[in-house]
Amino acid sequence: MVIWSSEIKELERLNASLTGHFPELERELSHLVSSDDPNVLMLYSRRCLEVIITDLCEKELKRPRKTDPLKGIIDKLNKEEKVPSHIITSMHGLNDLSTYGAHPKDFDTEQVKPALSNLAIIIKWFVKYRGLLIPDSIASDQEHYPVKQKNSVPGASRRKRNKIALIASAFVLFISVIVLLGLLNIIELGNKGAFVSNLEKSIAVLPFTNLSGDPDQEYFSDGMMDEILDRLFKIGDLKVISRTSSMRYKNSELSLKEIAGELGVSAILEGSVRRAGNIVRITVQLIDARNDTHLWSETYDGDLSDLSKIFAMQSKVAQSVARELKAVIAPEEKQLIDKIPTENPEAYKAIQKGQYFLNKFTDEALDSALQYFELAKEIDPDYVLAYYGIAGVWSFRQQSGLVSPAEGNQKSMDALMKAYAIDSNNAVVQGGLAVKKVWGTYDWEGGESGFKKSISLNPNDAGSHAAYSHLLNILGRPDEALEQIDIAIRLDPVNPFITTFYAVDLFMARKYEESIKAHNKALNLEPGYPFTLSNLWQPYYMVGRTEEAYETLKSLWSMDPESLKSLEQGYLKDGIRGAVLSLADRLDEIWTNNPQQFFCPSVIAMYYSAGQETDKAIYWLEQAYKIRDPNLPYLLMPVYDNVRNDPRFIEIARKMNLPNK
Repeated sequence: MVIWSSEIKELERLNASLTGHFPELERELSHLVSSDDPNVLMLYSRRCLEVIITDLCEKELKRPRKTDPLKGIIDKLNKEEKVPSHIITSMHGLNDLSTYGAHPKDFDTEQVKPALSNLAIIIKWFVKYRGLLIPDSIASDQEHYPVKQKNSVPGASRRKRNKIALIASAFVLFISVIVLLGLLNIIELGNKGAFVSNLEKSIAVLPFTNLSGDPDQEYFSDGMMDEILDRLFKIGDLKVISRTSSMRYKNSELSLKEIAGELGVSAILEGSVRRAGNIVRITVQLIDARNDTHLWSETYDGDLSDLSKIFAMQSKVAQSVARELKAVIAPEEKQLIDKIPTENPEAYKAIQKGQYFLNKFTDEALDSALQYFELAKEIDPDYVLAYYGIAGVWSFRQQSGLVSPAEGNQKSMDALMKAYAIDSNNAVVQGGLAVKKVWGTYDWEGGESGFKKSISLNPNDAGSHAAYSHLLNILGRPDEALEQIDIAIRLDPVNPFITTFYAVDLFMARKYEESIKAHNKALNLEPGYPFTLSNLWQPYYMVGRTEEAYETLKSLWSMDPESLKSLEQGYLKDGIRGAVLSLADRLDEIWTNNPQQFFCPSVIAMYYSAGQETDKAIYWLEQAYKIRDPNLPYLLMPVYDNVRNDPRFIEIARKMNLPNK
């Protein structure tokens, strides 16, 4: 028995008590308690400390941490007396000791024990400190909303398998995210106009400030901003920046002019929300960010016991903004803006909480999100967003390797079809079904029809434009693809996900240097982003920048020591070819020996193709076809050039009704 076993048990108990409350801390703590390697324990102890310090920096020092060293922030917290002195001592102790995990070098393994002990002390204090700040939990809400504890994925089994699955499936993670983007933007029904590029009629809605005096109500202020954004999306004569890009400016120190310049808009809508019980007050103001001119402001009061008044208030805001920006609202758009999605306050609250947890994208948060979406469905069976949320959760679980492709695809499709039965003219439902048709059933015609319908209903949805661009590239229509992704980039300019979509489109158009530039822009927005890293190595490889391709792969696989070791050994043996072949062999072994490890076999095929192992690449492409691998449609990826003329590759393309070159 290791000398720190009692500390691990204590941390396991703490981790179990955190479920759903602190997803980022839970994720790092889960990695820690599942390892017995001293270096890994030190590394994840430090990551846990980083999560806590970053939170304290934002909550107590009222600024983002950025790249500030932990020691400096701890000293600042101590100087301003934000944290008790005995906790500061533990923080400094853990920070000093855990450095050995972040920068591996010789250390005495007995030092692991005090590091873990300090971590437990810090976490127990932090949980108590945040006791009143935890978002409403599932457990506490059960007194009012009995939610069945179902459809969750066991934590132990999920930890064992989803690390490799997340890395190996990073390329196709976009399929889930595309399904989720519509929900995160709260787009219920779109407009019927064309994309607007006129700067005079362009706007970004910044995150609303929560003035309720209760941080637990953060989900409500975020939800109110989302609902107003939803109604603006319906106005075809406006260019509206997506939620994802706008949320990056929450608590930003940039001026409105700087934010507007980065987003490519002329106007900014700011707002605040104050809630006391069921009474809600919303204050909004519209600013011409080019010259910091105040255009319009208003204060609205409402009562949550009468949702029709709340929705009417949101509608008035959207129409007032359109009036000030001289945007025309068509009669059918006016009907959509005024539409009431549900009349049940409890269903509305459940959807807001489901969206709050869904935004976190962690395993445990997905469990919480699903329970709230299920609750909304039980309360109001005709609430479309409840089914769409359920579909999003199962799609993300599928791509994260938490459930099998068969289970994830079926459950998400079932939910989408129920939403479609309720409202077939819903933009997000049309887009979600299009995604499933393309990457789930290989129905290219049905998918293209769905994307066109979704975009006609809501031309401001960057996700649908981005997904459609990839379908067009899959079908060998790169010029049309670049037109669609250009629109997506203008609607969501600082979203690393959309930027990576653009980079992949450039790669498939064989614009390698431009693709590399776009990939690196995405990494500047989100350092270490797996979706970007999983693609960036390919343009590097195609232009012969093999060392950079190798370093990118190392970054991608850094969370899995065994795969990283295989990669490094292969590179020492035979350069980049040896690296990709060793990685392919490693994934081949995992797939063969562990059928519960869900990831895309086409990823293995890509590595074998890059390593010029034709027979093995074809074998894994054939396996991918058998299971309807969502990554397989990308047969025109340049990485397959080594096998493109093989008759077996041509046959796969024929069976999929896709061009092979």
